[in-house]
Amino acid sequence: MKVLLLGATGLTGGMVLAGLLARDEVERVVVPVRKPLESVHGKLQQQEMDFDRMADYAKLFEVDVIVCCLGTTIKKAGSQEEFRKVDYGYCLKAAELGRAAGASGFVLMSAIGSSSSSTIFYNRVKGELEDAVKSLGYPYLSIYHPSLLLGDRPEHRLGEAIGAKAMPLVNRVLLGPLEKYRAIEAQTVASAMVNEVCSLVAKPAAEQVVQVRQYEDIVALAGASTQGDIQKHHHHKAD
Repeated sequence: MKVLLLGATGLTGGMVLAGLLARDEVERVVVPVRKPLESVHGKLQQQEMDFDRMADYAKLFEVDVIVCCLGTTIKKAGSQEEFRKVDYGYCLKAAELGRAAGASGFVLMSAIGSSSSSTIFYNRVKGELEDAVKSLGYPYLSIYHPSLLLGDRPEHRLGEAIGAKAMPLVNRVLLGPLEKYRAIEAQTVASAMVNEVCSLVAKPAAEQVVQVRQYEDIVALAGASTQGDIQKHHHHKAD
């Protein structure tokens, strides 16, 4: 299968890239980038791209599955408008181009608390993106709702660093319905995404499948070792 990955330079995206390249089910990984990655691999197809002119690269989106780990922070983007352009505009445009080119699967990194009716700007933008992608009619759509992601980022985020220190203690008390707020290793999320993508080699379901992946489901998918294990999670929709 051919997979297009957005956000390959990010914490989770980089791990997804390594995971996809290592899998036999994946023959090619197409990675649109602003500047070239240092990675060199026989299956890797890098394409320098102006993200504001994504439609000029429509042929690039002729793949089986798209994985979207693209995202920024309001601080890094500089304003709410710039944040929205990346986290909503670029992600949705990629989803539209993929669907128009015949992609049948879309795996989206979102966040816990995402809702188009949220009063929190970040969560509302994420929720609006989810609603828009759902309306495109992908035969298979999986939306990931991790809480705090743990891992070494190239840039230092103070709040996350403090959170990461406290989370092992906090995780222990987040039980039952609160379990979905547990911090999770970025590598666990990446492994789950790679397993899920590779399970889509089988023909898509007759009706549209929309999954929402939260902590428990992500951990289970990351540890799934066989096609059967993964398929067990396919028609489990998180609350």
